[in-house]
Amino acid sequence: MSRLSLNPPRGPIRATVKVPGSKSVANRALICAMLAEGKSTIRGIPDGDDTQVILDVLTAMSAVSMDGDAFVVHGVSRPTLPGIIDAGLAGTSSRFLTAVAAIATSVSVIDGGEPLRGRPMADLHEALQSLGAQIEPLGTVGHLPVSVSGTISVGGEIRIRSDVSSQFISALMLIAPTLSGGLSILLDGTAVSQSYIELTARVMAAFGVEVQCEPNSIVVPEASYVPCEYVVEPDFSSAAFPIVAVLLRGGEITIPYLATAMTQGDAAILDIVRQLGATVAQHGNDVVVSASAGKVTDEIALTMSDCSDLVPVVAVALAQCAKNARIDGVGFIRHKESDRLGDVASEMSKVGASVQVTDDGFRIEGAQAFSGAVLSTHHDHRLAMSFALLSLLTDGIVIDDPSVVSKSWPHYFDDMVDILGPVRVAN
Repeated sequence: MSRLSLNPPRGPIRATVKVPGSKSVANRALICAMLAEGKSTIRGIPDGDDTQVILDVLTAMSAVSMDGDAFVVHGVSRPTLPGIIDAGLAGTSSRFLTAVAAIATSVSVIDGGEPLRGRPMADLHEALQSLGAQIEPLGTVGHLPVSVSGTISVGGEIRIRSDVSSQFISALMLIAPTLSGGLSILLDGTAVSQSYIELTARVMAAFGVEVQCEPNSIVVPEASYVPCEYVVEPDFSSAAFPIVAVLLRGGEITIPYLATAMTQGDAAILDIVRQLGATVAQHGNDVVVSASAGKVTDEIALTMSDCSDLVPVVAVALAQCAKNARIDGVGFIRHKESDRLGDVASEMSKVGASVQVTDDGFRIEGAQAFSGAVLSTHHDHRLAMSFALLSLLTDGIVIDDPSVVSKSWPHYFDDMVDILGPVRVAN
């Protein structure tokens, strides 16, 4: 396990950072293309681990090829998946592929690394079983690994909790058009990450399936996915890191083509940094964010259930840019790649930040004096990328196991070199 020491250049930031394509969009587009009879062409796919899991499955099926920089997917409505699928640490990919395995003409074992085995899957497994899937736990019930037989062919109506993970709902939505009669999904509770459900519907529409989304229900008709040419837009979740960097250090950051991704839920980062004193402008398809270092907001309260992936990086921003801050509505992120409440609070306390965990978020007392520390990433790419930004506030920041950024942005430290400086291996 490596460690990286960070020593950013001094002074205000003046940089252009091209962020990778959205893995959330890419994963959904690849599943739609997998289930569309015929040939789809997808451009802008990022090279992170999560998306690679689905590409590896397509490769094992001999269902994907390259055409220049584009991926060409040869889909069928009832695919034959590999016998063993190793999802690594990819929660979204594992859940989507579990659902696909439930309609496939094969039996597949879905597994992953130990951190992924620890993540909850019971709600999805139970939902698929209620539709007729044969899901056999090969370890702890409600977790990976599982053996899945493709026995679902008829839809109908299903009820599922919506306050645990939107990925379960999206997984059901993606296979729903292939089921006889389609599928009505009734939602119990207040949906978390509603924006990701809407994102799933938007990608499905590009492949010819119109989904009806209501506050407490989702109706997916029986339909055939239509092959298409699809371009994956830049990832707002990734763009949040250079955007928060300019808020911490001051200056100006340009993110090329980011304006084409404004419908992503994590576009909320623009409103958040505006509340913290930044200026946001659109120049053609580019987004430009500028800020003056040292601005501190007295109080700010954020409900982030629809943009929960932003929580670690926003916590870093608030620790510097707000005297009293609150993040609510995100208790469910304790079960992401890490405990994104407890782990963020404990690591940030090492640098002197005051971050208190509540039932569903944080209380942060900002504008503290920071000090250097060795910070653990807890197998979580977003923690690694967020904690790296603390080097803009104090010397001596060392990131333990920085390679976890490969999950979504493998070249993060290279692409952020103008902001974070050249990294070096720490002792």
